[in-house]
Parts: sequence; structure tokens; C-alpha cells
Amino acid sequence: MTMRYLIAIALIVYAAAAPAFAAVPEKRITVTGEATMAAMPDEAMIRVGVMSQGKTAREATDSNAKAMTAVINAIKSAGVADNDIQTARLALQPQFEQGKNGGNHLTGFRASNDVNVRLHEIEKLPGLLDQAVSAGANEISGIQFVVSDASKRLDETRAAAVTDARRKADIFAKAAGLTVGRAISITEDGASPVHPVPMMRATVATPVAPGEQTLRAAVTITYELVQ
Repeated sequence: MTMRYLIAIALIVYAAAAPAFAAVPEKRITVTGEATMAAMPDEAMIRVGVMSQGKTAREATDSNAKAMTAVINAIKSAGVADNDIQTARLALQPQFEQGKNGGNHLTGFRASNDVNVRLHEIEKLPGLLDQAVSAGANEISGIQFVVSDASKRLDETRAAAVTDARRKADIFAKAAGLTVGRAISITEDGASPVHPVPMMRATVATPVAPGEQTLRAAVTITYELVQ
């Protein structure tokens, strides 16, 4: 096979492959789109508990069990279902006091029992807190406000973020005298609710401030650019 014949074959192969190489886009643009959506919480999570002390372990636990039973009954009477009440902490700890001679001696025991409560009707939270305290609750913490349909709202925010990315790409392409083509890749940079720090004051008719949550989504998209 002569050298001239080999060169001819190589030229034919190159000519056949050239359209495939030409089809690869040479101009691209990558932009980030963002979107936020305000949402009012419609559910609440809170931890309610009782801390009791006694000279003996039995005295502390018995006192705690009696008080906690009353608190749970009060929570249920506020309209909370059994499956929305979950034990979060149960503890019994000895209490010591430092003596005059430097040694520690046992003075009694402390019993604690906390439950997590989920309230589907957030407007009932102040009344629930007041009822729980009146029944004997002396520990309230960990309050959180929840948007129950956050996933659905985040999907709407994601779609808005994609629209924002396309808007930015069109601006840049127009300024460069080009047109945005198809999307080549899409990457989600993050989608999450931002929880505000709620304020709560333990007073008569306990006031609570659910505030407002901001749902955020961001995407990075690479588009083709065409003439």
C-alpha cells in the first residue's frame, strides 16, 4: 500500500468525522439563579417537662411521675394526639453538696422527664403552654416553628430559581450579540428554610411569635450560546 494511498484514506476519514466535531458547541455560559419565598409556619414543636427533687431516688421519681402524668393529661386536653407526644428525656441524678471539711455528701436526687410535643394548630400554642405550666410543668424549651408543606413550596422556589438563571443568561448573551440555546447541565446549589429565632416570654397567657420563614433555592445552569 503506497504512502499516497494512505494519505487519501486519512483525508476521507477526517472529512467524515468533521461534522461530528463541528456539532460540539464552542460557546457556553454558566449562571446561577436564586429565588426565595416567604412562608408562615403552621405547626409548632416544643419540649415540655418536669424536674422534681427528693431526699431519696424513690421520692424524686414518684413525685416526678405524678406531676408528669398531670402535665401530659393537660397537653392531651389541649387537643394534642397521643402520637404527637414523645418522650425526649428521662433522667435521675444524685445531688451532692460540699461539706465543711471539703468532702461531698449526698443531699438527695433530681428526677427529670421531658416530652416533645407537636402541635398542628399553631394558634393553640399559648393555651397549651399555660395549661402545661398550670399542671406542673417547670421546664419548657426547644420551641420550633414548622412549615408543614415546605417541600411543595421549595419545589416552587426551585422553578423560580431556574427562571432567574435563564433571565441572567439572556442578559449576558444579548450583550454579547448571541442567543441562549439549550441547557447543558443543571446543578442545585442548595434549598433550605431559614429558621428565625422565635421570642417567647413566660407570662400570663404566654405570648409566642412564630415569625416568618424564608425558603431559598439556588441552581447553577450551563447553556449553549448560538449566533
